Amino acid sequence: MKYVPEEVSSRLATHEMAYEAVRNALIAAADRETATFPVVIGHGSDPNNVYAIKSCAVAEIAGLKIGSYWPGNDRLGVPRHNSIIFLFDQDTGRIGAAVEAGHLNAFRTAAADAVSADILARKDASTLAIFGAGHQAGFEVQALSRIRGITHVLVVARNREKGARFADGLRRGGLEASVCSAEEACRRADIVVTATPSCEPLFEADWVKPGSHVASMGSDTSGKQELPPGLFENASLFCDLPGQSRSIGEFQHAAENLHLAAIGDVLCGRAPGRTDDDEITIFDSSGLSVQDLYVARTVLELVEREQS
Repeated sequence: MKYVPEEVSSRLATHEMAYEAVRNALIAAADRETATFPVVIGHGSDPNNVYAIKSCAVAEIAGLKIGSYWPGNDRLGVPRHNSIIFLFDQDTGRIGAAVEAGHLNAFRTAAADAVSADILARKDASTLAIFGAGHQAGFEVQALSRIRGITHVLVVARNREKGARFADGLRRGGLEASVCSAEEACRRADIVVTATPSCEPLFEADWVKPGSHVASMGSDTSGKQELPPGLFENASLFCDLPGQSRSIGEFQHAAENLHLAAIGDVLCGRAPGRTDDDEITIFDSSGLSVQDLYVARTVLELVEREQS
């Protein structure tokens, strides 16, 4: 069995690598031959410590990811989120490779939103609103900044002091950033990204201006919610996988009659994307196992290249 420890996968992770792997994964996800299996949610001995198992199979690769969230890890000075990806040896059914992916997972998650923005956001989009000031939010900002000329980042955080520290870090990294209210952020932003564990809408539907692109990545279990359902009525709706999005993603709160387009179908030209500059587009990233398998395979290829 091939094994890639956390320190190696972290070193090899980049936004460029993740973008290409995730883009290809989203295309594969929309293929009728791809099997994405129901997500399994569990918890540790302490019910506050939770994990999810996501698995899938495509023609050339099959496997699963276990992603855990241990909120008490802050007290230990270690990350709250951890992941490990297993790839099957499809000839024997044994595990052919294991890739630790705690840090890699943050790149993978941000890459999905970057892919959506690259194909759905207006080409002149320059102001980004980020809801959340935690670990994932920084990866989201960097990934989005690669594919659009972001000139200002508007930070919305429940803890204003944490938001100020986050904005200060963005400024030190060369991005103009400021903390503001949810309403101001939505009214000014060309792209809105939500990266929170919220179970209720973070803003009002009429705050979002025409032509905006909205990406939600926090809703990945039943009951989570970041966006106001009223926003869906006058927007074009896209997601990583319609069935999963309606089950555990943001669109579990959408009316059944609303059409969801898989972003992979847009990437392949089977479905339209943005049709005009005043259209509001929404992308729900509930997180797919095929994304994990593709980034893990890419890491394995990079390791083999280094060793050859």
